[in-house]
Amino acid sequence: MKRALIALFLACTAQSASAQDLLSQEIVVTAMRVEQDDYQRDMPAVGLRRTADFLVQEVIIRGDTRDPKQRSAEIRQMLQKAVQMAPKHGVQLAFGDYILTPLTMQNLDDVTLTNDNRPDSQRLAFLIKAPLGGAESGATAQKRIEDYIEAVPEVGRAQMDESGDPSLSIVGPDQYRTQIADKVMEDARALAARMGTDYAVTIEGLNMPVLWTRAGSSEVMLYIPYKLVVLPRP
Repeated sequence: MKRALIALFLACTAQSASAQDLLSQEIVVTAMRVEQDDYQRDMPAVGLRRTADFLVQEVIIRGDTRDPKQRSAEIRQMLQKAVQMAPKHGVQLAFGDYILTPLTMQNLDDVTLTNDNRPDSQRLAFLIKAPLGGAESGATAQKRIEDYIEAVPEVGRAQMDESGDPSLSIVGPDQYRTQIADKVMEDARALAARMGTDYAVTIEGLNMPVLWTRAGSSEVMLYIPYKLVVLPRP
């Protein structure tokens, strides 16, 4: 049974990597994963709980200078200052709704400037990330982000504010597939032992993609939506 499960696991890993490479990309934990065939939302009892890689806070730079060109220039200049100051404050900047892209001086124009909810006003949104782990708790990461926001100087009538509650991100969730599968198989063996020799326990669904959910202020739960099936032995 163990060899069969390992073989199935290796085959599923290869299939997952070819379908969507999530071994290195950074994913927002609260985002909904792309819909795909046979996708299931049922969360099993066993998964891998770990500290997220980053606390993520969306921020908005908005400006309402009457002249459109000056307004756009002020917002863009404040964004440039934000990028330049980030390393000194121990934070990183990014943009994206699902897969995060680092925000650098080279791709500032990739952040879209849109109309705000008031006349003669515009805005752009991006993300501030503070690392988690070690001495960096959710509270200290949040304080780091808040201090950074306060430090970025306003340009003209442009100003930067937080938008919504912070979320978490995880880098390369598929890299934890082996650890998740180990926990699933360990649980299956324990259940099989308790059921006795008259029953067998099989695992279905290890070909499903690694999924994630928030499990605390700074922790995530990574899991595969598998199913344990108990069958009487012939």
